[in-house]
This record gives sequence, structure tokens and C-alpha cells, in this order.
Amino acid sequence: MALTDRTDPQDVALNTDLYELTMAQGFWESGLKDTWACFNVFFRKNPFNGGYAIACGMGQIADLVKNFRFSKDSIAYLRSIKAPGGGSMFKKEFIDYLEDFSLDVDIWAVPEGDIIFPREPMVRVEGPIIDCQLLETALLNLVNFQTLVATKTARVVQAAEGHTISDFGLRRAQGPDGGLAVARASYIAGVASTSNVLAGKIYGIPVFGTHAHSWVMAFPSELEAFRAFAKSSPKNCVLLVDTYDVKKGVANAVTVAKEMEARGEKLAAIRIDSGDLAKLSKYARKQFDNAGLPYVKISASNDLDEYTIQSLFAQGAPLDSFGVGTKLATCDPQPSLGGVYKLSATKAKGDAAWTPVIKLSEMTYKRTIPGIQHILRFTNTEGVPYGDMILDDSVDTGDRTTLVDILDHDITYDVSGLQSHELMQQIIADGEEVPEGQTTIEQSKQHCHEALMHLDPSIKRFLNPQLYPVGMERGLATLRSNLAKREKRDSGR
Repeated sequence: MALTDRTDPQDVALNTDLYELTMAQGFWESGLKDTWACFNVFFRKNPFNGGYAIACGMGQIADLVKNFRFSKDSIAYLRSIKAPGGGSMFKKEFIDYLEDFSLDVDIWAVPEGDIIFPREPMVRVEGPIIDCQLLETALLNLVNFQTLVATKTARVVQAAEGHTISDFGLRRAQGPDGGLAVARASYIAGVASTSNVLAGKIYGIPVFGTHAHSWVMAFPSELEAFRAFAKSSPKNCVLLVDTYDVKKGVANAVTVAKEMEARGEKLAAIRIDSGDLAKLSKYARKQFDNAGLPYVKISASNDLDEYTIQSLFAQGAPLDSFGVGTKLATCDPQPSLGGVYKLSATKAKGDAAWTPVIKLSEMTYKRTIPGIQHILRFTNTEGVPYGDMILDDSVDTGDRTTLVDILDHDITYDVSGLQSHELMQQIIADGEEVPEGQTTIEQSKQHCHEALMHLDPSIKRFLNPQLYPVGMERGLATLRSNLAKREKRDSGR
């Protein structure tokens, strides 16, 4: 299937799990079409054993909602699906209902690029229960992976200590869509450029790339290959020096750099893609400095991640930039964020009051938080976040000085005397984009940078990060406890 066909906006509604459609049909047939619901997207554990995550993907939610339609081809396909027991999977009347379907939802989200923590809502969706249910898979697909990539990238950027990072992950990413998501999310979280030309076109991300080992191997000698590339791309000349032997490659790069100087040009950098990167970069730096070429930069690649980069600097490697590919694009060693989409309240259409609902589990940590949730972030006078409060205004006791721990109600955190601000912002109203809720990719990138700058270093450290307090307002904690007791009683537990 062609790329343009596979990513046709008209196919967005079918980018879903089948059970979303079977549930939607069940709601429709059971007379619940006019029931309104509230769902929340959240995750239960920070990725990479870290202390935080970077919210990402929210900037594409408006396009998702706008394009969520069932095309004629999609309708024809749904009519053709057969049930395992025989006959059509979907009733004719339900398919007819989907022909003119569009989303009539309200959505709030944490600003893209902001810091987010376990169990607090990243996205809140309100609307007809069928609309909310049909949106689930596509929405999770959008924010789960990009949040994971952005978090991995933030860690890599932190390890690089201000040195330039480029996304080189396209060829190792999980398909073309994965490559685009990696480029977008990694740029928001701090990389300077991407090798992905399509991502550059779509998102306006700076693109970067020079040559591969095959360029060198295609010429009779490495020196001839370097000379030819310097002639072809004098304004973008980075020479890959490890095709045969790094030390000889460096010597050839010095020769070409001197030849470029004689023409009024400059060799930008060399790249080392194998071997002992710390040892070889020290050798290369010495050779260029001795040759009077201190401006030639040294870049490294080869399965890098935050730990490798941190180790290279600990060894005194004089590296100026990094191309990070496989371990960023695949989010090694964690393949999934584990974000979920859970129902927290329902009401009849037109009613003002919501009825909170809760999911219990044999595993206590999977117990959900009920109600219409939003987040207050508490900060000190320098803007450093101290703790987050999840609350529901309908049960707010007015005590906004205490966070009640989500897993253990006997644990509390004092936030008295701190400043606070509302974290979630409305981005969709009645199925339409809220202009003031949208940001550009550059604004998201800047927001991410500022959020990370204000985050306490103890939460950003890679080894045993400090726990960031996230808790409930007392009224919400009481509601949750009472609902859990009621459900256990009513279910005979």
C-alpha cells in the first residue's frame, strides 16, 4: 500500500481496535447513545526508571478530531466484516449511523512539552460515550509513543550537556509513521535536527546528513572519496572517518581540511561511528589541533544513549555533537509507555451533575481515580515544581494545602505556602479546535526546554531519582475511598 494511501486522513477512524466499534454498537443499541462520559489518559509508572515524563502528541489531537470521519470506503469495509458466529459483525442501522458520524467532544490536555507524572491525567475527554469510546485507540496511539520518545530524548539531551544531538533513527524506527513520530517528539524534547527529510517537510524540523560508509567504499581510495565529497558539499562537509581505519581516516580528513582552507572553505566536522569513541575522539582532537584546525568538530554515533554519552564525557571525550539513532527511535530499553484510557464519570445528556465511577482490581495499584479531574501544580517562588494535586471541583473541600497519596491515603504531602497554577488546558470544544489551546512545534519545544530547566535535578537524575509528589485533594480522596467501599460491598467482596 502506498504511503499516501496508508496515511490518508479519511482512514483515521479505522485506526482503532475492533472492540471500540463493537462497544460503540452496543452502546447505540442499548439506548446509551445520549449518555455522556468522561475518560482520562494516564500512565502508572515513569518510563526508563526515571523521575518524570514529557507530555507529547497533544499538538496533533486537533487534527485527529477534525479528520475522524468514516469515508465511503471505510463504511463499505465495515459492512463486509463477518462475525465469527456467522453473519455481519455490524448491524445495518449502526453502519448507517456511522456514515454521518463526527466527534462532538470536549478535550483538555497538559501542554505539549510539559512535565507529567504517573496517575495524573495527561488528556481528559468529555462527550457522548460512543464518541469517547471510538476515540480511545487513536488517541492513545498518538500520545503514548510520542510521550515515550520525548522522555527518552530529554534524557539523552541532558546527558549531552548542551552539545548538539541529531535524530538518526529513521531507518531503525517502527515503520514510516514511527519515524515521523520520533522526529517530531525528539525535536520537541531537545534534538537540534533530524535525518528524516519527510519530517522536515511536514513539521519544519531542520534536517541534517552528509554521507555513509558506502560513499567511501565507492571510490578507489578514502582520500579520493573525501575530496569528492568536499567538492560536492563544501558547505555541509562532515567526513565519516571509520570505514577502514580511524587514524588513517583522520589523517585523510586533515589533508582535505587543509585543501579546503586553501580554497577559502572549511571542513565542518568528522564523524566516528565505531570503535573506542572516547580514545579515538581524543586522538582526532589532538591531530586537528596540531594541524592548526581547531575549528573542525568531532561527532559520534553508533548505538548511543544517555548512559553511553554520560560515560564518554566522564572519560573526557572531546566530542561536540552526537547522532543518536536506534536506542532513541526504539526507546531502548522500554518499548511502551503503558498509557491507559479509563472512564471516570458519566451523566445523562444535558445534566449538570456527573456520576463518578471507579474501576477496582485484584491489583490495588490499578484502581482508578473517579470524577472530572484536573491538576494544580504547586511551585516555589523560582517556579520549581514541588507537587501536583489532582482534584474534582464538585467534591473540593477547599483544603488545597495537602496532597493525599494515591496508593496510600495515610501518606500526605504539605504544599501550603506554595504558588499554584492549573496545568490542563482546553484544546477542543464541541468537536472544534480551541485556537488559544493550540501551539506550534517551536512553542512546544521552548516550553519543554523551560519546563526541564525548572525541574529539580534530583528528579532528573538517572540513578534513583527523587519521587515527585502527586496526590489527590482531600475531597477526591474521600470520594475514591467511599466509591471503592461501595463497589466492594455491592459486588459481594
